[in-house]
Amino acid sequence: MLFIYNLIVLFASQILRVLALFSPKMKLFVAGRKSVFFTLKNNIHAEDKVFWFHAASLGEYEQGLPVIENVKAQFPNHKIVITFFSPSGYEVRKNNAIADVTVYLPLDSKANAKQFLDLVHPEKVFFIKYEFWPNYLNQLKERNISTYLISGIFRENQVFFKWYGGFYRKALKSFNYFFVQNEKSKTLLQSIGFTNVKVSGDTRFDRVVAILEKDNTLDFIEQFKNNQTTIVIGSSWPKDEELLVNFINQAAEHVKFILAPHNIKSEQIQNLKQSITKPTILFSEYSSSNVETRLIASLQDYNVFIIDTIGILTKIYSYADIAYVGGGFGNPGVHNILEPATFGIPIVIGSNYSHFAEATALVGLEGCISVKNQTELNEAFDLLLQNEDERYEKGHICSTFVQMNKGATASILKAVV
Repeated sequence: MLFIYNLIVLFASQILRVLALFSPKMKLFVAGRKSVFFTLKNNIHAEDKVFWFHAASLGEYEQGLPVIENVKAQFPNHKIVITFFSPSGYEVRKNNAIADVTVYLPLDSKANAKQFLDLVHPEKVFFIKYEFWPNYLNQLKERNISTYLISGIFRENQVFFKWYGGFYRKALKSFNYFFVQNEKSKTLLQSIGFTNVKVSGDTRFDRVVAILEKDNTLDFIEQFKNNQTTIVIGSSWPKDEELLVNFINQAAEHVKFILAPHNIKSEQIQNLKQSITKPTILFSEYSSSNVETRLIASLQDYNVFIIDTIGILTKIYSYADIAYVGGGFGNPGVHNILEPATFGIPIVIGSNYSHFAEATALVGLEGCISVKNQTELNEAFDLLLQNEDERYEKGHICSTFVQMNKGATASILKAVV
């Protein structure tokens, strides 16, 4: 089976080179891996002590960040290597301050795995949430390198739990310990013979709790809000925006809206702005060097603020009275709801959230409202806008939920370092 798997990896590598000619994302995926070994050779030396963390993409990186930060604090003389599989993670966080080296993970061939581990020679390895690469895992086991899965989550439809999943079940034997998010994941692993499992929870809770200790002030958002009731819409997709724009256009004049779309391509942003009938300004217009003073001074006069940049949504949530988190009308589903939740804000989402434990829990607790269509979205917003007690109660449920679920990082660190 390993022979067939390696043939598939080899074939995939050739296909990706062709796709890179037509897809900007695939071009980054392929080109970004060309310099990995050179970068490692020049930044990791034989005498270095190294911890390696692997994240599939941006979400997993953010999820693992509390553990990475704590490990870095406890072992300041160790080097931290962070790898990403996807461009959407690497390109956003390649210049992060926590790692000594951040690179793409080379494709999972036996030769790549050997060369990568020869250069990195990690003391401990942490895979965040998922991604199980057989050649890397086999090499880690052969070299007797301590390997952990943190904030792991397993579902019964995964290949490990199928009759034909023996090849992947064998790869799981490389892990010294599994730190999983819930009892169901533990039970599934136990059903295939793994007892080295602990339910430690989700480290994302620790990350969002830590946000409260930071300075989340944004003077221009405060000026725009101007003490008015504000709905912050985060990570919206076109399917979300079709419904949201309809509501925005008929909303009361005293309600403010801040939109931070998932896709900030210029054409899409302009289309979004043109669909809104209320006074609307883009962040790029506000921040542009040629914006006149009178425009900045009158920021409070706008009803809608479209954030066509990245990196400030978390701070913006701190100004929200109500949050809408996008993605719930498409695949793979709703985006991260924990960031608004930690600020004690009631949340509205679309209907595709069942694969996200925190969303499922908060909908069940009634801190989060799921909507299926325009009518339900309008009713949810109207309820929260017209009833301050309802806003407070649902917001309190959200913040309490986050606080009650923190502690995964300490549980993991206690066991592995």
